[in-house]
Amino acid sequence: MKCVGICDTQPIAAEGLRALLESCGDLTFKGAVDSLERAYALTSGGADVLIVDKGFGMQAVLDFIASLRGMEAPSIVIWGASISEPEALRLIQAGARAIIRKSSDVRDLLSCLHAVADGQTWMENRVFRDIARAGGYPRSELTAREQQVMHLVEHGLKNREIAVQLGIKPGTVKIHLKHIFEKTGVHGRYGLALTGLKDRGVVSLAS
Repeated sequence: MKCVGICDTQPIAAEGLRALLESCGDLTFKGAVDSLERAYALTSGGADVLIVDKGFGMQAVLDFIASLRGMEAPSIVIWGASISEPEALRLIQAGARAIIRKSSDVRDLLSCLHAVADGQTWMENRVFRDIARAGGYPRSELTAREQQVMHLVEHGLKNREIAVQLGIKPGTVKIHLKHIFEKTGVHGRYGLALTGLKDRGVVSLAS
């Protein structure tokens, strides 16, 4: 039995989650808090999964995730009314295990919680417009240099930082990115990074 806790700005969200989990045989409601400071009680109190509201603010949520590193902490699921591709990438890179919108249906939320409880990283496909457009592509179609550039983009490096890493000019990085976008059908660096993580099996996407 996996325990799920919630840290949300709106108490009604916690009641909805409690009611939902009452119908689950393998998930149970651990508790709810209304601030990130109080969430530490859930992280040390046996919760296996902790849903965190993005409404607390991106930086506050990122700092909270960072504070859990090195601890036996629950897997973090971030949900919010709106989550952009840049925000999603930053959250995943920070250590979040799932990204989902509050407007998602019950089936998607349960799929998310089950996946994370089983140790997987899960993301809702419709959050990521560029990934949805890409439709998959063979990475082998990229040149060796393009693969290097994409790898560094996946790790959050900016063009100037990539140029320093590879010993090339920032303008050359832009040219490589242009070719990568053309080949992959992805037109944003955040979507590109998330697509790369998906293709390498780091995260799984749900439609």
